[in-house]
Amino acid sequence: MAIGNTNYYRASAIGMVEWPALMGRTDAEVCIVGAGFAGLNTALGLAERGYRGITLLESERIAHGASGRNGGFVFAGFSRGEAALLRELGPERARRLHRGTLDAVALIRDRCARYRIACDPTPSGVLWANWFRDADVLRARQRLLAEHYGVHWDWVPQAELRALLLTRRYGDALREREAMHIHPLNYALGLARAASERGVAIHERSPALGLTRDGAGWCVRTAGGEVRARQVVLACGGYLASLRRRVDAGVMPIATYVMVTEPLGTRMREVIRTDAAVYDTRFAFDYYRPLPDTRLLWGGRISILDRPPDAVKRLLYRDMLKVFPQLDGVRIDYAWSGLMSYARHQMPQIGEIEPGLWLAQAFGGHGVAPTTFAGELLAAAIAEGDERWRDFADYGLVSALKPVGLIGAQLTYWWQQFRDAWKDWRERAAG
Repeated sequence: MAIGNTNYYRASAIGMVEWPALMGRTDAEVCIVGAGFAGLNTALGLAERGYRGITLLESERIAHGASGRNGGFVFAGFSRGEAALLRELGPERARRLHRGTLDAVALIRDRCARYRIACDPTPSGVLWANWFRDADVLRARQRLLAEHYGVHWDWVPQAELRALLLTRRYGDALREREAMHIHPLNYALGLARAASERGVAIHERSPALGLTRDGAGWCVRTAGGEVRARQVVLACGGYLASLRRRVDAGVMPIATYVMVTEPLGTRMREVIRTDAAVYDTRFAFDYYRPLPDTRLLWGGRISILDRPPDAVKRLLYRDMLKVFPQLDGVRIDYAWSGLMSYARHQMPQIGEIEPGLWLAQAFGGHGVAPTTFAGELLAAAIAEGDERWRDFADYGLVSALKPVGLIGAQLTYWWQQFRDAWKDWRERAAG
């Protein structure tokens, strides 16, 4: 079956409206470039603080990039692991950054309710299922989170997990109870509506073509007009705007893949008997979750290649059957890819990079909560002079060393994928 280019989220979106392109000159206090989660959360965070004169520019449609195409997982933490943060930042700052993402999960939950965003928020937690028999990786992370971050993840023994996920693929698991999953595009559309109702001017199909100094402020030029603003926020993620060379040089656009099955109806009970979202302990992990219309969303893999839908389906279908062979023959209705932005240090790049020029990018594959955190940090910085964003100072605009960095990233992924496969083979060979 040939699969079209429309992803599931676009096909099931609620409340999509056409925001006008920017035409002519406008003045603003803040111009935000990019209407993904980072840009939307910054805009809404400013508006919630009573800040006025905010213009939001999007080159395509709201949440065109990773924000509207991701797996929909909402959980704490960053792509950089908790142990690495402890080593690099020390316990106090590491705990403060992690707490920011925990607070962001709570804020997402609150905004869903406060703004009545119809994004299917599912507060059933997230399961981290062990692909391997050796449970030390689970024990170590559970202990580290409890001792250093004050966070407790529940232990799920294999027998209990097999009653929830009807596969013999996994060992034990951990459950992050405070986590949830959502329809990310509908959530983004809800944020845009809430921001607009609070005075934010939103312009779609208005790519920023130039960024220049304008006295004490900035001028952002589009095809149809320009925004003269006191401050500018660049929040373009993996879809680079080519406005500042060192900003674009700081990230690698990396693709990931997602597919969605046909509605499974009662057949869903043959594979999954939980509403929790799931991912596994491999470096090259699968992630999946049941959808309200009984479809199964399945994602995984990262690559420097942004593959077409039919190629995505072929790769992910094989991965799905390794876990749930009973789904052989199930039709895939949607498959797509999208670009995430990664930095070499695996942490977001957040802060003021020139006077009045702010940045929020490089959220990797773990961005829904961190982009919310980033929006709050930048909104507080611009509106209130809050300097908490400086906690990210150690993770700045280091060059991604493209194109060599992209090749290195792909080779690293393949090496880690091989290590996972080798460990799996050794465990199974040992009986």
